[in-house]
Amino acid sequence: MTIRVLLADDQALLRGTFRLLIDSAPGFEVAGEAATGAEAIARVRSDRADVVLMDIRMPEMDGIEATRHITADDDLAGVKVLVLTTFETEELVVEALRAGASGFLGKGVEPRVLLDAIRTVAAGDSLLSPAATTALIERLLAQAPPIPTHAPTGTDPLTAREREITTLVGHGLSNDEIADRLVISPATAKTHVNRAMAKVGARDRAQLVVHAYETGLVKPRSS
Repeated sequence: MTIRVLLADDQALLRGTFRLLIDSAPGFEVAGEAATGAEAIARVRSDRADVVLMDIRMPEMDGIEATRHITADDDLAGVKVLVLTTFETEELVVEALRAGASGFLGKGVEPRVLLDAIRTVAAGDSLLSPAATTALIERLLAQAPPIPTHAPTGTDPLTAREREITTLVGHGLSNDEIADRLVISPATAKTHVNRAMAKVGARDRAQLVVHAYETGLVKPRSS
């Protein structure tokens, strides 16, 4: 299956470079281009993209806000956002994850790494490993006020087992490690993780880690 990629960057030269790379790689094609955050939102609806390569610094609307709009739109539930920027700070990583991005890369990455990243997020996985995601979120949520969870106010949609597994995901365990810990099969662990993500509105594993911290299932460690 071909992965359709929308290029959102205000620099035409960079868009052209990414277009050459993506269109020349088997299994990929460029769905369209956008030079602003607002244009990215409009184009992702019209161009049927699977993954958006999203710059952060763009006119009219930045990439973080554009990501927030895309991931909040139920009609775009299958679209994944991969943030690609020259501004690689921990604060921006977590802000991008909070907005709903599935991954975060610097623009200096090797072409093979970028293509692998697009495949990863298109498949519904977080680009960051669970442990790496946990370390970033733990360090920064300890210094930032919580934001509202996706779950309806005053309710907990998760079963006891799903809360247990979400907690383990929040601690950075993989499905295989969760299976070993709970003496279940990896397939069963994956099923529980997927159900938990669906119930809390998490688009991928990174978002489930954010949910675990925001709802207090996992507490940031004291520094």
